[in-house]
Amino acid sequence: MAKRVLMLVTSHDKMDDAHPTGIWLSEFAEPYEEFQKAGYHITVTSPKGGAAPIDPRSLNEENERRWAAAIERLKDTVPVTAVNPDEYDALFVPGGHGTMFDFPFDPNVQQLVRHFAEANKVIAAVCHGPAALVGVTLSNGQPLVAGKRVTAFTDEEERDVQLDKLVPFLLETRLRELGANFIAGEKWADHVEQDGLLITGQNPQSGISTAKAVIRTLESTTGA
Repeated sequence: MAKRVLMLVTSHDKMDDAHPTGIWLSEFAEPYEEFQKAGYHITVTSPKGGAAPIDPRSLNEENERRWAAAIERLKDTVPVTAVNPDEYDALFVPGGHGTMFDFPFDPNVQQLVRHFAEANKVIAAVCHGPAALVGVTLSNGQPLVAGKRVTAFTDEEERDVQLDKLVPFLLETRLRELGANFIAGEKWADHVEQDGLLITGQNPQSGISTAKAVIRTLESTTGA
């Protein structure tokens, strides 16, 4: 049986009136291609469903041609409330600054992520995607990330892109506050951390490596 991966993307399209945002395209498209090559069944979900916004800074003519099929999948996402997490083997969360504005504050996203965690399924997130982990408290009352080795878009990288004053919080700082063992790699370097079934990538350069870690983990499980 082909593995089934649920890709969770943001529905949020602006930081303020002067700064549109959304999904960082490569962080969706590159893992999407890796899962396709592995023969996985892919469903794309978002908090609101329907068309999901792509950060215009991540678009150009070349990658619009290269990733046309992935872009097409983002035009009709399934609402999170319509997803049955029991049907999937892994959850993959691409980044983009939009994630910082909806994921940590959406109870339906929190419930979805908690379900994957407590069912002992693979959860992976890259760059700002780990914002989906921030609001999640497990049934034992502990934050999902407490004591877990993770990475994400670092505070230093956020300051580098001069968006640190526009996001509702700094992701690295918040993960540390929640008790995560945050491991920062070099700025803009491909860097992935794995703690059991929790896999996180630091930045846009880490999308393919994060997806490959998901594939390795799924293929190593019983029945792969």
